[in-house]
Amino acid sequence: MAKNSVQQIEEDEKKILDELSKNANKSINEIAKTCGFSRQKVWRIIKNLEKNNTIWGYVAVIDEEKQDKNQYMVLIKRNLTPLTKDLIDKIVSRELANRSKKEGIEVINSIYTNGAYDWVICFNAENMKSAKSFVEEINVIFEGHLSEITLIEKMFSAEKCGITNPEIERLNEFFNL
Repeated sequence: MAKNSVQQIEEDEKKILDELSKNANKSINEIAKTCGFSRQKVWRIIKNLEKNNTIWGYVAVIDEEKQDKNQYMVLIKRNLTPLTKDLIDKIVSRELANRSKKEGIEVINSIYTNGAYDWVICFNAENMKSAKSFVEEINVIFEGHLSEITLIEKMFSAEKCGITNPEIERLNEFFNL
């Protein structure tokens, strides 16, 4: 196989992405050593992955509880009413997430799905009252387009972003052991 074949480039990218997904805080030197690549090669591949939007950004995995935040999920099922162009523009422009910031809501993930639900939103809020207000805002914006909306409060994260919670033993408290 040629050194710079498309298949080899993809394999090299996957090795680097795997290392970054384990710990995005790793230095280029550490990644190069782990992958068996030169520092320059790792830097070049990372820059290309950022340029083509394979890497969207870098985040820290945070314990919301230690920041006095509560995490919630909203499971949304659409009905068969077609979305208007105006509504689609609001979705694409992230209007809901931007408006909600003013109310202290921090959208963590907004995921469109195929299955029992069409859309899942994970977000942080100060309390259940704020979370319910956010759900009402969704109902208002998407009035006539939703068949079901379910609010769920997160109780404990055993794992986030592929990283096991360092306080995993606290899960015993959840199960009253």
